[in-house]
Amino acid sequence: MSFRRLFRIDLRRLIISLAVISSLIALVNTFHASYRVQREQLISNTLEANRVYAAKLSESTDNFLKAAQQQLAFSASVLSENLGNEQQLLSEARRLQQQTDSFNSVVIVNAQGRVLTTSPTTLQLQGEYLNSPGAREALNSKKPTISQVYISTAGNLVVNISQPILSGDGKYLGYVSGSIYLKERSILHTLLGEHYYRDGSYLYVVDRNGRLLYHTDPSRVGTIVQENSAISAVMLGKSGAERVLNSKGVDMLAGYAPLPRSGWAVIAQRPTAATLAPLDGLMLDVLRHTVPLAALSLLGIWWLARLISKPLWQLASNAEHFDSNIAAEKILQVQSWYFEATQLKRAMLSGLTLVQERIGKLNLASLTDPMTGLYNRRGLETTLDRWKEKNRSFSIIALDIDRFKKVNDTYGHDAGDRVIMNIASMMKKCSRSADILCRSGGEEFLMLLPDTEIANAGEVAERLRLQTAQCETSGVGYVTISLGIASWPESSPDMGQALKLADTALYAAKEQGRNRVVAYSPDSSSGAAVQSKTSSAAVLPPKD
Repeated sequence: MSFRRLFRIDLRRLIISLAVISSLIALVNTFHASYRVQREQLISNTLEANRVYAAKLSESTDNFLKAAQQQLAFSASVLSENLGNEQQLLSEARRLQQQTDSFNSVVIVNAQGRVLTTSPTTLQLQGEYLNSPGAREALNSKKPTISQVYISTAGNLVVNISQPILSGDGKYLGYVSGSIYLKERSILHTLLGEHYYRDGSYLYVVDRNGRLLYHTDPSRVGTIVQENSAISAVMLGKSGAERVLNSKGVDMLAGYAPLPRSGWAVIAQRPTAATLAPLDGLMLDVLRHTVPLAALSLLGIWWLARLISKPLWQLASNAEHFDSNIAAEKILQVQSWYFEATQLKRAMLSGLTLVQERIGKLNLASLTDPMTGLYNRRGLETTLDRWKEKNRSFSIIALDIDRFKKVNDTYGHDAGDRVIMNIASMMKKCSRSADILCRSGGEEFLMLLPDTEIANAGEVAERLRLQTAQCETSGVGYVTISLGIASWPESSPDMGQALKLADTALYAAKEQGRNRVVAYSPDSSSGAAVQSKTSSAAVLPPKD
């Protein structure tokens, strides 16, 4: 099998290739689309989960601040009647600081800003005048406050929550405050610290200035976060979720929510890589479930491609052998079960019929003389080869128009052509369907009579001579012919020699006066003898 035949492109290969390529493209597109959808879904779900999570923790933290303010408000109402009772002040401060762990420390201050008592007492601030930002804010505002982050007198990074102490008639007596230490264990760690994950997810809290109040990394508490779109949005009071880069350049999915009471904000975020980590395994599962079905689909496509292409392949194979005698039979055997194949089959059968007809006409044209329709020399040779192969005997009549040159010179070539066609017509009338009639030269003709003895051939020749002599040609008049007869293998075992002997007899007829039939006789000294009657008919001029 040649390389070209091995790798030729046929319809089955085209269908299978197209189907495989289309299936692979569809599979890749589906896989890619599935990957993109799953990826976006994971990101979207994580963003929404972090937003909801941040909102929930924001609400919890805000409720804590509200509860802390309520505790301080209750204590303030109790202390308004006992500011002069040092023991009562200390007892209330300890209760606030130890009862709920809401505050790392508690301070009770009079209207002048002097510390009346503290809890724990290790702060050693009693009798001191506080000048910290939180203390000044509480004294100046004379209303409940949640301070900004500041460094306390004791050196702690704190947030101060205060409540004014008012007398029964509404006179400002001072304030009671609870402080939350940001760099030590505090209520914020209790509320938020348990939500830290090992995959890199974490929470942090910022104030209205973007300063970190809580972070999983204690060293970052108190620093200001800059160039963070999530913090910028939440500082404007917005809640939501978005994809951001943290300060370390890590791609994060952040959800955020503000605390209305304090102006703080809670941000919950998870690394994008951690969110997408399950995606690879998920897509492998999709691929494992898709490949078997794809393989079955390709197998079905291969079978259908073979079924569809088989009739066309058979028709194409038969088209290569249009000149075969059994081409039509093979085309008829093709099972054309769909419209296009059926139409092609019909067209090929019609085309084959037309081709065979045209080939027959072309063959006939190549074997015949265009003027007379008689066989030419090629047709003669083809017939002789066929008869020789079959060893079929035959007689030969060689004939020639008498004085034909004079006809052409006197009346022109058109008249000569009419004489030739008239002779051909006479030959057809005097012959059988099995006889072979041939124009071997300009005015020379041959008649091959299969399975005919030389005597019978002489009768045919004489009949043709008489009818020709009696038939007038328009514009010319009457013409005569001379005829010579031989046979094969009677005259000679060599077929070519037998033809020459017929010509020899013809020339003898010419020499003996024309318008006669001469049959070859091996007994004659000249090689030919007169075998029929003669006539004195000659070429006559046309009538006026």
